[in-house]
Formats: sequence, structure tokens, C-alpha cells
Amino acid sequence: MTGCAAKAYIAAMTDQPETSAIPSLEDWQHWTLVMGRAQQMLMEFWAEQMKAGQPMPSWSQPAFGFGEQPAASDPMALMSAGAQAWAKGLETWGKMLGGVTATPSPEEKERKDRRFAAPEWRENPIFDTIRQTYLRVSDQLLGTADQIEGIDADTRERLRFATRSFVDAMSPSNFALTNPQVLKRTLETRGENLLKGLANMLNDIAAGQLTQTKPGVFEVGRNLATTPGKVVKQTPLYQLIQYTPATDQVMKTPVLIFPPWINRFYILDLSPEKSFVKWCVDNGVTLFMVSWKSADESIADASLDDYVLNGQLDAIDTVRDLLRVEGVHAIGYCVAGTTLAAALAYLQTRGEANKVKSATFLTAQVDFAEAGDLKLFTGPETMGLLDQLTKEKGYLDGRYMAATFNLLRGRDLIWSYVVNNYLLGDEPAPFDLLYWNSDTTNLPAGWHRAYLEDLYKGNKLAEKGGITVAGTPVDIDQVTTPTYVQAGREDHIAPPQSVWKIMNHFAGPKRFVLAGSGHIAGVVNPPAAQKYQYWINDRPCCTLDSFIDGAKEHKGSWWPDWLAWLKKQDGEMVRAEGARVPGKGKLRALEDAPGTYVKSR
Repeated sequence: MTGCAAKAYIAAMTDQPETSAIPSLEDWQHWTLVMGRAQQMLMEFWAEQMKAGQPMPSWSQPAFGFGEQPAASDPMALMSAGAQAWAKGLETWGKMLGGVTATPSPEEKERKDRRFAAPEWRENPIFDTIRQTYLRVSDQLLGTADQIEGIDADTRERLRFATRSFVDAMSPSNFALTNPQVLKRTLETRGENLLKGLANMLNDIAAGQLTQTKPGVFEVGRNLATTPGKVVKQTPLYQLIQYTPATDQVMKTPVLIFPPWINRFYILDLSPEKSFVKWCVDNGVTLFMVSWKSADESIADASLDDYVLNGQLDAIDTVRDLLRVEGVHAIGYCVAGTTLAAALAYLQTRGEANKVKSATFLTAQVDFAEAGDLKLFTGPETMGLLDQLTKEKGYLDGRYMAATFNLLRGRDLIWSYVVNNYLLGDEPAPFDLLYWNSDTTNLPAGWHRAYLEDLYKGNKLAEKGGITVAGTPVDIDQVTTPTYVQAGREDHIAPPQSVWKIMNHFAGPKRFVLAGSGHIAGVVNPPAAQKYQYWINDRPCCTLDSFIDGAKEHKGSWWPDWLAWLKKQDGEMVRAEGARVPGKGKLRALEDAPGTYVKSR
């Protein structure tokens, strides 16, 4: 579509006045120039890719996890699949423009959907029809996944996920010719938005990752992860950070945080007003943090034993020895909580449970019977792809894991940025949380595969002796360590019903808190923000449903509840001096926090 045709189409679809039915010479020249610039950008991009030894991308590969698998050399398989979806979607919506009508139901009138928030979606009868038709067809497709008979539960879940992903991809908001905002912007900028969008897309293809926040705004150590502290130990697997006390008196028993190794630790130390780390230090907690090394060839062979023995238990013993205390309060976030459970069971078996005075689990799973949509990525297709992607270097490029997590919320974490970045030609807004989300870490291939197969798929940690640590069979049902369990009500990665299962396994005293929001915002919720809520039920409960039925809602953050619980376990205070100050004990300060491991790529 060029010149007058494009101009007339956009004007008709957006109720904009068309200045002329016949293209002027200036119109022809302008739109020819736009197309020429686009072609030049593509040719220059492919030339640069070929110079760098990169193959031409394949635009015929299906999305990650379903059907044939993309080539290991194509890190943008998802984007390639998206291009296919666009082509098919344009054809579909083109047919729907020819006289389809729809009468909105009461439910549709009340439905809130950010994709169709612009007034043009309702004020223009053509776009209103497209919107209503899409929503109705979507509901029918999603309902079909639940109505099909004769399939097992796992197949049904895969079908639901695939259908939801397809429905999200086919939204008319994702296509330039059926999105009134894009058409309006194209008319206003005379196509400059599409050229900027093309440049944004080519940059993302080159980087192998979708841009979700404005580049150049955030920097680790400058405006993220700025809580004062020192790295006091470095191993091939982790750096240990000790934070500088901010109070004269501190808790005698220190807190040691194990973040997930699939992400950077500073999710708990974002900007100062959001930082769980700073809040703990300001409230008199003696705090340590493990910063895992992003995998490279040097730790490609790391295993469960390495992360438990040479990681978590080594860090626990290091802190105990440094401060001369019997035990620590340990925190395990997400997958680090899973291995913390294994570590506690190992200590219990060895008669050394006193090394951990209490354990806190943040959105962590130990029993994967109801682990949610991530279980869909444990099939033979995914395992085959994982082997293909890691056979040369022995570790998995973190961008693949980021793409997987984005798929779980494709509407918000993929398609909204496709529209904003590629179609409207805008830059995404600066957002520290999404900067962290895009700051990927590499994973040891063998250990990652074992985690998926043995824990997610095999659920062996929930079995007595199902897994071993240093050759010792462990049983999480024997863990007597006092435990605080936090789950997110809307968590799509570690669903609350899955996190709850810790309550059915551990034998010691337990406190469960259900926080508002999801896997990240449900955890990173500072009290000063006065956001969300949490639920507590002090009566004995056998199921999550019974907990919810009798739970009392509390406004704001669960952090103060956790700190009060922690002090009940051991509230003794000591002066913040000597080894309590980083570098003043037997471990010298190696470098300032946040250290170098968190910055390695």
C-alpha cells in the first residue's frame, strides 16, 4: 500500500479528513522514500549480521516449546514466530473488515482490557466491530480447550496455554492495519513511526532480546543495588555480600539471603525506596546476600550438590564462623528456596539443623504437583532444544529463560512492547523492575536440565529419599526448622497452591502469609508504598482454601509481619561493631557492593 492508497485507507479507518483522492508528486516521493529507507535499513542490518558471522534468520520456525524446534543459532525464534502470526493475522482481520457486525454483550461492555483502552476502539464502528468480534472469538477458543473430551490433564494444560498464546498473538491491536492508534500515528508522522519501529525491532534482533525499558536509564551500582556493603568472600560459584549496619544495635542472629540463580540478586535491592535489603538494614538486621555467578565454561558442570554444599551451606558456615554465632536466619527466594529445602533436609539428617535458626521461603516450591504453566516447558521438545542450545559451551544463554518467562505473560511482556516499540515507534518507559527482568543470567546446562526433569517433572524432592545431597538421601518431611512461607495470590510462576505444599511437608512450626500481587510485586512491596495487602490465618489449616476462608486481610506490606516473626525466633540484639562491620572481622573486604559477579555478562 503506497501513496494515496495508504493515505485514503488511514483516513477512512481513523475518521481523518483525506486531503486529496489523487496522490501528489510529493506524496509519491515521500512514501517511496519511506519504503526505500526501510529497505536500506534491512539490507544494512543483514550486512552487519553477515560480517559478524551470524546466519540469516529463519522466519519459518515455530515458537519455543511447541512443534519443530528453532535452530540454536536463532535466539529470536519467538520473534520469528511472531512475524508468521502477524502475516496470518493480517489476512484474518482483512477478511473480517468486510461487513462483520457484532452486538456487544453486557459482559463485553464491562470488560476492561488495556489493549483496547483507546477511545477509537469504541467510537469508530469498524474498530468497535473488530474489537467485539475478537473478544467473542477469543472466548469461544479459550472455552473449547476446556470442552474437549478424551485428553489427559497435562495435554489439556498445554492446549490451554497454546490457545491463550495464540489468542493473545492474534489480537487486532498487534497489527498496524487494525490498530487505530497505529494508523493515526502513521498519518501524523507520515510513516516515521514505522521506520523507528523497524529500527527498534532490528536492534532487538541483534541483541537477541525484546527491549522492555528505556535504555541507559539504569545502572547497577549507580541507581540500582546501592545499599552500602562489601564483598567479603568470592568462590567460583558466588560472591558473599555483607551490608554495612545502619543502626547502633543489630540482631545477633544474622539473616542470609539466597536469591534465585536464574536472576540477579538486586531484585531485593532496587532503588532505595523499594529495597528490601535497605529496609532490613535500617531495621537492625545483620544482613548478608549471596550473588550467584552467571554461568560460563568454568561452572558449566555445576550440579545440585554444588548449589547446596558449595553454595548455600558454605555461605551459612562462612557467616556463622565470621560472626561466631550458632546459626543464621536463611531466606530462599524462588528456585533458591527449593534448594534451601534440600539443604535443610540434609542438615536435619546430619543432626546439624541448628545451623539454620529459621527459614523464610519467598514464592518457593518444594512439591511440584501443581507447579503451574512452567511445567509445560518440561516436555521432550524443550529438553531436546535445551540440549541443542547448550551442547557447545555447556550452559544456557539466559535470554532463552527470559523468553520463556515472558511467554507466561505474553500479552503484557511481549505484545504490549511489540505495539509500543515496533508499531508506534516509541521507546518503552523507564522501569527498574523490567530492567532487572531483562538483565539475564546464564545457567549451567546439566543442572538446569536436572532441575526441570527431577523436580518440576519428576517431583522427586517431595519423595522420601527422592534426591540425594552428597550421596545422602534427604526427606523434607523431617525438617523441623521454624519456617515462614510467603506466596503471591496472583503468582503465575510459583502458584500459591503450589507454594502452600511446604506446609504439608515440613514438620516444624510454620507461618503462612498470602500476599497480594504476584511473583515479584508480591515480594517487593515496601511498607512505605502502602500497596496491596496480605492475609494471615492463625488457625490450623490443612489446605490453602481453608486458609483463605478464615484469613484476615491486612493492608500494605507483609515485611513488618515477617520481621516481628523473625524477632520471636531470636530477638537478641548486640552492638554493631567488630565483625558486624564489613571488613572489620576475619574476612577482609574484597570490593564494594554490589560486586562484580552481578555485573558479569
